[in-house]
This record gives sequence, C-alpha cells and structure tokens, in this order.
Amino acid sequence: MEWHELTERLNQPLLLLSLFLRYHGQFQPQNVINMTCRTMQNFHGQIQLLKTEAERWKKGDFAVIFLASDPERAKRLERVLSDYGVPAELVAPDTLPVHGINQITVGQFENGFELPLKKIAVITEREVFTKKTAKPARRGKKLSNAERLKSYNELNVGDYVVHVDHGIGRYAGIETLEVNGIHKDYLEIIYKGNDKLYVPIEHIDQVQKYVSSEGKEPKIYSLGGSEWKKVKNKARSSIQDIADDLIKLYAKREASKGYAFSKDGAEQHDFDAAFPYQETVDQLQAIEEIKRDMEKEKPMDRLLCGDVGYGKTEVALRAAFKAIADGKQVAFLVPTTILAQQHFETASERFEDFPVTIGLLSRFRSRKEQMETLKGLKNGTVDLVIGTHRLLSKDVQYKDLGLLIVDEEQRFGVTHKEKIKQLKANIDVLTLTATPIPRTLHMSMLGVRDLSIIETPPENRFPVQTFVMEYNAALIREAIEREMARGGQVYFLYNRVETIQRMAEMISNLVPDASVTFAHGQMKESELESAMIDFLDGNADVLVSTTIIETGVDIPNVNTLIVYDADRMGLSQLYQLRGRVGRSNRVAYAYFTYQRDKVMNEVAEKRLQAIKEFTELGSGFKIAMRDLSIRGAGNLLGAQQHGFIDSVGFDLYSQMLQDAIAERSSKDKTQTTAPRPPKVTIEMDTDAYIPDAYLNDSLQKIDMYKRFKSAESLQDIAELRDEMIDRFGDYPREVADLFKVAEMRVRANTLMIEEIKQQGAQTTIIFSEMGWKSLDRESLFKAVSKMGNGVALGSEGTKMKVTIKRDARHTEPMLKEVTELLSGVERLKSPSEKAG
Repeated sequence: MEWHELTERLNQPLLLLSLFLRYHGQFQPQNVINMTCRTMQNFHGQIQLLKTEAERWKKGDFAVIFLASDPERAKRLERVLSDYGVPAELVAPDTLPVHGINQITVGQFENGFELPLKKIAVITEREVFTKKTAKPARRGKKLSNAERLKSYNELNVGDYVVHVDHGIGRYAGIETLEVNGIHKDYLEIIYKGNDKLYVPIEHIDQVQKYVSSEGKEPKIYSLGGSEWKKVKNKARSSIQDIADDLIKLYAKREASKGYAFSKDGAEQHDFDAAFPYQETVDQLQAIEEIKRDMEKEKPMDRLLCGDVGYGKTEVALRAAFKAIADGKQVAFLVPTTILAQQHFETASERFEDFPVTIGLLSRFRSRKEQMETLKGLKNGTVDLVIGTHRLLSKDVQYKDLGLLIVDEEQRFGVTHKEKIKQLKANIDVLTLTATPIPRTLHMSMLGVRDLSIIETPPENRFPVQTFVMEYNAALIREAIEREMARGGQVYFLYNRVETIQRMAEMISNLVPDASVTFAHGQMKESELESAMIDFLDGNADVLVSTTIIETGVDIPNVNTLIVYDADRMGLSQLYQLRGRVGRSNRVAYAYFTYQRDKVMNEVAEKRLQAIKEFTELGSGFKIAMRDLSIRGAGNLLGAQQHGFIDSVGFDLYSQMLQDAIAERSSKDKTQTTAPRPPKVTIEMDTDAYIPDAYLNDSLQKIDMYKRFKSAESLQDIAELRDEMIDRFGDYPREVADLFKVAEMRVRANTLMIEEIKQQGAQTTIIFSEMGWKSLDRESLFKAVSKMGNGVALGSEGTKMKVTIKRDARHTEPMLKEVTELLSGVERLKSPSEKAG
C-alpha cells in the first residue's frame, strides 16, 4: 500500500472487532462499545442444574430459546423439560423471543450463548444432553514423545509455517483443487511476492507451525530461491556439536549404574489392590512403565505428566512402596508447605495398613519433630520423607536413598534445582507435573528423559465451565451465592499480599451471608495453617488467597474459582489454578477476570483465549504446547542457539537435531541402530479427501488428516472410522476412498514398500530392499500369476516392483485390486519374518 493511500485510509473511521480490548501501538480507540456475551455452559445431562439456571433466567426476565436439530427432537426436549418442571413452548423458527418465557424451536448453532444486557439466553440441545464420555483407550498405538508433541500443534489461518524444502511462509487455509480430473485437498502457503505453494494433504508432515525462541516474527522466503537452503545448512552445522553433547549425556545415563529393584512381590500386590478406586488405563500404563524402569540397573529419569486430580500421586506412592519394599528410602519433594501437608496426610492414610514410617519436613513442623525426622532418615527408621526445599538442606542425610520424587520441578528456583541435580546422582528419579515447561518437554522429546502421560480423566469428572470476562461485582456476587446455594465453597485468587485483607473485606461486604477468610505465603505459620484448616473444615465459604493454592491443595467441596487480574498470569499457572476446582462429581466454574476498559497486550490475550479454549479434560499437555507457541521456545539449548532456532523454527530445528542424533548414534560403534524402514508414498487417481460439505472446520480437518497419516494399524483406522461417524455422521464416497488409501498405507508400511503410484490405467508398487528380502518370493510369484494378465514382476534399479496394467477404467477397481494384492502379499512374509 502506498503512503498516501495509508494516510487516506486512516482519515476514515475504522471499526475493530476484538474478543478483548487490546493495545495496538499508536492506534488508540476513540469509542469503545463493549458487548458482554457469555458462552453457554454445558449441563452434561444434569437437568436439575439446568432447572436452577432456568429459574435464575426467569427471575431476571430473560428470553430463553432452546434449539433442537429437528421437530421430533424439539418435542423430546419439551417432554424432558416438562418432567423436571421447566415449562417451555414449542414455537416456529421465525418466532421472536419473548422475555420471561422459555421457547423451544428448530435451529442449529455450534454453541449457545447468553447476552446479559439484552437478557437473552440461547441453549443448544447438545449443551443440555451431551454427557461426558470417556474416550476409548487406543490400544496398540504408542506415540513417540516427538509425535505426541507435534500432534498438539494446531494450525490457524495466518500462522507462520515452515515447509521443509521451501522455507517459511504464511498458512492460508485448505483448498480443494482439481488436477487432471482428480479432487484433492491442499494446504495453501503464501510466500514472498504473494507466490503460492499448494502442498498435497498427504504431505502434511512436511509442514510445521513456526515457533521461534522468543516469539519473534520470521522472515518470509521467496519460492524457488537458494537462500532457504543456505539457512538450513547453517543451522544443520550448528546442530552437530549439540548432537554430540546430547549423545554423551545419553550414553552417560545409559552407562551409569544404579540399583535394580526386585520384581513385584506379594506385599506390592496387596498395596496396589488396597487402592479404593478403579485405576484408569493411562494410570496402569504409567505404573507399568515406572516399575519396569525401576527394575533396570540404569537409574530411572522419568517425567509423569498428567492433569491435576488425575492420579499422579497414587502412581508415585506405588513407586515409593516398591522402593521401600526393597529396604530403600524415598524422598518426596514438593514446592509448597500446604502441598507437603496434604501429601503427608494422603500418604499416611494410604500406608496405614503397611509397615512404613513417614516423616514430614516443612515449616509447619516444630523443631523437635524435624529433629526426630532427621535422626530417623540418618539411621534408616524413616522410610519415606515428604517435604519442601527443606529436604535440600545440608543437615538432611539419608541412610540409603533409592528414589527421589519431585512434584512440579519448574516451581523450584535455580539454586534448588542445582541441589536436586546433585541429589539425583545414581538414584531413580520420578518427576510429576501437570503442565511441563518447554525445556522439560524438549528433553523428553529428544529421549534424554522418558515420558509417561495420564490423559484419561477419573470417572464422573466434568470439564470446568470456564468464563473469561471483565471484573464485575454483581457477577462475582452471583457466582459466590450460586456456589453457596449448593453447599459449596469458593476460591477467590488475589495475588497482592499488601491489599489482600482489604479485598477479603470487600468480598464480605459484597456477599454479607458469606464467611470470608484469607491466606498468603507471608503469614506466620500458625496463622496460615489456621486459615487453611478453617477453610478445609468448611468453616469458611470463601478463601481469598494468593497463588499458594496453585499447587496441589485438594478440597473437593470447592467448585468455583474466581481469578482477579487473570491477564497478569502465565498460561500454565492459570491452568494449574483451574485444576483446583472440579475435583468431585459436580460441575465446577472458573471465572478469569480482567480490569474493565483495560487494553491487553497480545500475549495476555492469547493466554486467556487458550485457557477458555482448552476446557476439555486432560488438556495439560496441550496447554504446555500452546504456551510454547505463545512465549516462544526459550533458551532450550543455550543462548548461542537462539538465532538458529529463529531461522528455521523450533519444530524443524528439533527434527534436524533428532536426525543428527540418530545419524551419530548409528556411526557410534558401541550402538547398533537398526535401519529404519521407509514410509510409503501413495499416489492414486482417486478423489480421496474430506469435502467441506461433510466437515468445514479447517482445524478439525487438519487434525483428521494427521490422524489418517499417523494410523499404524487397521485397528487405528477402524477406531478413526467409528469416531468420524460418531462426530460428523455417515461419510461420503470421497472419505470412504480416503479410508481405503489409509488401509493401503498401513499394509504397504508393514511390507516396507517405498512407493505405490498410479498413472492412468497402470499402477506400480516398488518394494524397498528390506521389504523384498522379507518376502517368500516363490509364493509371491504364484500370487502374482493368479491375478491374471497385466500383473507382472520386474525391477527398478536394485529394487523389485509389481506392475498392474489394466484397460482404462475407473479407480475404484484399481484401489480394490491393489489392496487385495497387498493383503495377499502380507500373508507371504518369509517364515523368519513371521517368527520375529
């Protein structure tokens, strides 16, 4: 745009629509029109809860509209509401809303909403009836750490992306293009000079979201230029030294000798069986991985990532029991005094029927009690000690420490982390976290640290209803009164120690019926303990507190959280705070508030958008990855690498680093790394794609394509087929062909086939050398000859190929024939292959 055009444009009125008030450099808004709109909560089939809300709306003279997808479902909804004493009228879709009346009509919105100023509430039937369903456990498929991380990187239109071969551009969305009469979906990327690159969706793994070291904006490249190649080569050379260092670190870890714990005995089985709840699938897998690590001579260094309340503590206590059963001591290190107290109580209850002595070291303990614990650790009479950084003091000496459990390592300071590092030498270490920091994620991704993830929520747990809004006294009063009306308690997070007492008084004046107490980390131990115990015992309705409640305080009766000045907090911190509520079978509420008329910076806005977006259960890992995108990758591998991370993006940099490590490892004589079989490339003349008419949300579409690409078994594809039908309905022919190609890919990868390519009436299948060697060739010749004329074996250089040549015809029979050939060949694996 020319300068004169820009100045002319600025002289005209501009309208900016934004979810939050934002700072836009020199541009200050003249008028701000604030429209309050709240997302409708999900009632999860709890009609009694809906009835309470309907009574509130009735009292406020709201017009309430229920939307059903068709007339039959509208009648069903009317019957259900009537049974629960919620009167509602069935009306035509063009009927105007009436204040004070509940109406049911036919219509479709993605989500319901509430307009408080206009006194209108719209609820979709999905929000009324959708019950929380546990995702089926996906057996047989284990993602590598790197794949786990990449699967959480969403791609939005306008994001910077990195194409492995063409460099950095801007993602412009998904386009369906027709090429030679075949329809396919392509990722559209805009490069310098508005040049466009269309990447076939089957090559989606070549495109990654760009994340820099400090969230910097990158340089956009020209298509076809040589500059990107030079930049990539420069980054590649810088990576070599790091690869060497990481290999040394990994080798040192592999070579170091620790203590190999015994296999589980009868006592361990009794302890595991005494757990009063049903373990989730993820919990059981994490327990199995940790025990397997402990039984090896190599010291364990495992990160256990799981949302708050998902049972990480139980997993840790089982590991502790395993160590104690072998006569070793266990140290359980936690970041806060309150959390130490809570873990101590949990452990005391859990070990009650077993001969285990537990000690606690924190400022809540008297000097005499602490001295007794220290003496017990030194002479071996204390088996398990739980404590804050007090455990890292010089006077703490162990007779025979075998396991260190660290809860939320990122909450400890640099000095404490150094001491933890010293303590780690040659003992097993288990680190627990809800939202891992980028560096921790990165070390897990590179295999320097092992990773277990608990993503399955416990039974009867509902997602926390999350609202991001301006601070409003009337709304705060309503939220507190609503929680008190159902016998619950409220956390009010206010992170300013000097004025916290005044805020507690304001809340008390705002809700006179509420008993309000406050707590912060600078209080005397006795005062803090008294305030917390008071609240724990239910003697106070509202606890006004600083972030000391952030980690681990578990009070199931607290189901409303209000955060003051949420825009001043980090994303993982907001997520941890939200985890303090919703720990029972009640629907919980979290209100993240910011000051009225405050203009937020972009980072704060993105954080609040993310916390609102990730409300589903088990989002801790996604939150960590989103935080990485917002804050940037940070100083992961030393300051000198910042420039290189910026030049190619965090994902590609990590991939290049992994490749360098793999390459160095294979050259290292001490390590025998089996060559990786190739991944097949498939080009079939078929309309195999997801049409917009079936699914038009580009984020969901990309997620589905990634799932198709990463499917490793026919079971994975069957699960994906069921999920698509469940979420989006019966699919059209194009999606059916996509499933056929996906099945073909799974079979081809099993057979180590390099390429399947159709050109008109001919399809060529090229085997890799590894794949060819694994086949029983005599049987293969027989199988090919049975397929009749036009099917022949041949060679392409040093590789073997099968060619299927038919008369010009539709692709459908060709897809079927290739699949039949592959499934026939699968049965012809050589006997030694089958045995392996």
